[in-house]
Amino acid sequence: MTTAETAPAPSMRLRELVFGAACAAALRATARLGVADALGDSPMPVEDLAAAVKAEPGPLRRLLRAMSCYGVFAEQGDGTFAHTEMSRLLREDDPHSLRYITLWCTEPWTWDAWPKLDEAVRTGDNVVQDLYGKEFFTYLNEDAPESALVFNRAMTTSSAQSARDVAQLLDLSGSASVADIGGGQGHVVASLLEKYPTLHGTLLDLPRVVENADPRLRPGGALADRMRIVPGDCRESIPVQADVYIIKNILEWDDESTARTLGNVMAAGGPGARVVVIENLVDDSPSMRFSTAMDLLLLLNVGGAKHTTESMVGRLTGAGLVIDDIRPVNPYLHAFDCTVPA
Repeated sequence: MTTAETAPAPSMRLRELVFGAACAAALRATARLGVADALGDSPMPVEDLAAAVKAEPGPLRRLLRAMSCYGVFAEQGDGTFAHTEMSRLLREDDPHSLRYITLWCTEPWTWDAWPKLDEAVRTGDNVVQDLYGKEFFTYLNEDAPESALVFNRAMTTSSAQSARDVAQLLDLSGSASVADIGGGQGHVVASLLEKYPTLHGTLLDLPRVVENADPRLRPGGALADRMRIVPGDCRESIPVQADVYIIKNILEWDDESTARTLGNVMAAGGPGARVVVIENLVDDSPSMRFSTAMDLLLLLNVGGAKHTTESMVGRLTGAGLVIDDIRPVNPYLHAFDCTVPA
């Protein structure tokens, strides 16, 4: 029976880390095959699983054995395999599903980019431009539509899950309006409108993004009468006035773009406006391995970066905001609660 082992010797741990790509590839294969979706509540023989996912039993057993070493699935004494807490997160129907995050972080372009990390560290520039001759998101939308779809599904899933945590954390009882800037499909603003029945909201993001806004916010939706959807680029202008502005996980670009966005928010809100910036941090976080890995991936694809507490404070105060409070939202997000000074 294969089990997840703990505390290997340093030499073996380094050997395991060198084969990190094998673990990532195994997770991707498991997600693409749909093994977690095929496995029910009871342990199943590999032969039955193989038939369900249209795979060969022998190689599938090898894949599941490898995954079980990391606690993703559990091999039973009789050779069957059962779910674990982690393997259930690969199911598409799990409320906390990480299936599309798993696929996004192992998309084909990542296997082209990771070997060039030393180059990105030397220059401080992204490597995608040289790899594909285009900026990253242009490449995705023009040349890798399947990866673009996976990205959208991953961001939608992640946003929907964290939106509940954001809404639980923020007290907007004294506010009449909130604007979700670069808010994707609007899960955060939708959760806030559901929490506060008299609150009015605005969602601003690129046209191709907001055209797929949460159905609750679109005409005919349950929240549509208190909602305004505005297509636009927050780095160019923010034609939205509100009491509170939410900026979540978008200040990871170059410094100039970040400064322009913060300046636009301050100009739109005016003195006294509340600005809540929510970001992953690469310090003071129990999710450091994940956050630092995403930080390196940002360097590779767009030349961006995750922030430390210090660097985020520097960006916000440098823009002229007054920071009133810094609080964790959940294990991987922090909220910087700010005010536009008079």
